[in-house]
Amino acid sequence: MKTAFSTVACPEWTLGQVFDFAAHLEFDGIELRTLGPASADLACDPALTDPEKTRGLAVRAGLAIPCLATSARFDAPIWPPVVGRVIGDVLRPIRSAQREVELADRLGCGFVRVFGFEAPRGERVESCVSRIAERLWAVADTGRARGVRVVVENGGSFPTAADLARLLDRVGHPMLGAAYSVAVGHAAGEEPGDAIRTLAERLWTVKVKDLAGGRPCALGRGEVPCRAAVDALGSAGFTGWVIYEWDRLWIADLAPPEQALHAADETLHGWIGAGRTANARSADGRALAAV
Repeated sequence: MKTAFSTVACPEWTLGQVFDFAAHLEFDGIELRTLGPASADLACDPALTDPEKTRGLAVRAGLAIPCLATSARFDAPIWPPVVGRVIGDVLRPIRSAQREVELADRLGCGFVRVFGFEAPRGERVESCVSRIAERLWAVADTGRARGVRVVVENGGSFPTAADLARLLDRVGHPMLGAAYSVAVGHAAGEEPGDAIRTLAERLWTVKVKDLAGGRPCALGRGEVPCRAAVDALGSAGFTGWVIYEWDRLWIADLAPPEQALHAADETLHGWIGAGRTANARSADGRALAAV
């Protein structure tokens, strides 16, 4: 598996500072978070910088940009029903997400992360799922034209891997897969191993962060089964991206990025290394038993 961290950890840093710092860690890449070209809350937002310049920074640092993480969601209702398709701007969420797919292509990202998200109060869930699926298809098709895959993160009306799998089945597009957040799945009562088996080959990225009493804490110090998730991914032979998230963009009084990212780097790669050793010993044991 490959590792990255999300720039939600360092909202005050420029992209130059992000890549300079990351070059000295073991992470293989950086997930770039975007709030859009009008953002004033994220100094390293890739929508504020020429994509070619950002790609150059990544190349010089020897790092990949695996994913552009967006706030795109596709649950906005059509109002008035039926007539709203004619008089309303029902394509707005699609157009917005398509622009982010285009940005991801220019950045050299393999993935764009989006959300489903949630059925409005009073609406049947099935009706909302149908609307979300229709919009996701259109965005995934833009991704096909540009070689960028779209990953839907669990949350809202789709908190578990089983929920994501049903949504992916509903859309049925080859450029659409899952971005599974271990913390969200855990809050919904799901075990990481079960989630990995459920999504199988449609699991393309995994988000890890730890929480204690609902507040972010260092990996391995909280209630989220992050270590179990990493071990299960290793045992399953997962070759996708594991992305670490430290929510300083949303919670300003968390530990600074230098401290949090160094600690996560050491812990996460320690887990991965231990898992590889255990899997190798297991394979050796099976080989000896077969002699």
